[in-house]
Amino acid sequence: MKLAHLTLKNYRNYAAVDTDFSPHINILIGENAQGKTNLLEAVYVLALARSHRTNNDKELIRFGSDFARITGRVTRETGSNQLELVISTQGKKARYNKLEQSKLSTYVGHFNVVLFAPEDLAIVKGSPANRRRFIDMEFGQMSVKYLQTLSEYRFALKQRNAYLKQLKYHQAKDMVLLDVLSDQLAAAGAEIVARRAALLKQMAEFAAKIHTDITKGREQLTFQYQSQVPQAAREDVEQAYAAMGELLQKHAQRELEQGTTLVGPHRDDVAFIVNGKNVANFGSQGQQRTTALAVKLAEIDLMKAQTGEYPVLLLDDVLSELDDDRQTHLLKAIQNKVQTFLTTTSLDGIAQEIIDTPTVFRVADGQLTKQA
Repeated sequence: MKLAHLTLKNYRNYAAVDTDFSPHINILIGENAQGKTNLLEAVYVLALARSHRTNNDKELIRFGSDFARITGRVTRETGSNQLELVISTQGKKARYNKLEQSKLSTYVGHFNVVLFAPEDLAIVKGSPANRRRFIDMEFGQMSVKYLQTLSEYRFALKQRNAYLKQLKYHQAKDMVLLDVLSDQLAAAGAEIVARRAALLKQMAEFAAKIHTDITKGREQLTFQYQSQVPQAAREDVEQAYAAMGELLQKHAQRELEQGTTLVGPHRDDVAFIVNGKNVANFGSQGQQRTTALAVKLAEIDLMKAQTGEYPVLLLDDVLSELDDDRQTHLLKAIQNKVQTFLTTTSLDGIAQEIIDTPTVFRVADGQLTKQA
């Protein structure tokens, strides 16, 4: 999978961009605050219909403009497709091959990207919410079904929480309705838990091998999927559904007292274990960086396994954060395999492996210029 062409209109500090990209390595070079990260963000938004940097879509629209438009031509083994996303104060409109999509869940997944930025260290040492968001964003790209079920679960959770608050403050008393809402939550939750369990298991296998290679066999990485659903019931939807029902019954009184849902995949987490210890709590910064790198590279392999094609890789000022060994491993892992967009302030310090072949773009004040 490659991004062959990108057109921007009124996106962040870009008035207009219209350019082709190399199917191999694309380096965006320029000083800070010139628009390098904005361009990578635009590619990410084109794929996932949301930014990794802000939840406020209005920030994506160039100052003084009413809308922003991102259009991309994506080539796959099956042919070429066009994606377009228009962001305005009224919301977002997504088109695939010029056909407007009624739901964003039917748009996401036609173009897969993996973003690696310095803040991705939060996947390893940040909050459970960071890890859940990472899992949902990446697994959602691989499966429309997962994305749709996640949307159903969030809707059911919102409804159930609202009703629990009504029951808590004696504004409602119909317990049959609560049972219906609980069943809807359990049904969607079981699908999510089963899918997460399966994909995390596969991803862990890729990450373990990568981590062992980077550390030259000194360290072993494993994943620990932390869910309230018992491990024996996680990979089977029916068993997970039954377990969710039992958990909801067990915590029913506490939920009524607190007016909120205490059980479900919205409370899941993943622990990354290196040599038997949770790297978030007991790992060095070097171990945390290695784990983050292994997880991101495993994500590339997982997408290939799930979709049949490699995603596009976005590296936002990452190489400066990696030592020589980790940088070399990263570059060798992607060389001649994954289309890559890489931002940097200077070519100095970038391993020689990619300097011979990249297409280099100069970014200055919202202008993108291909260098000869």
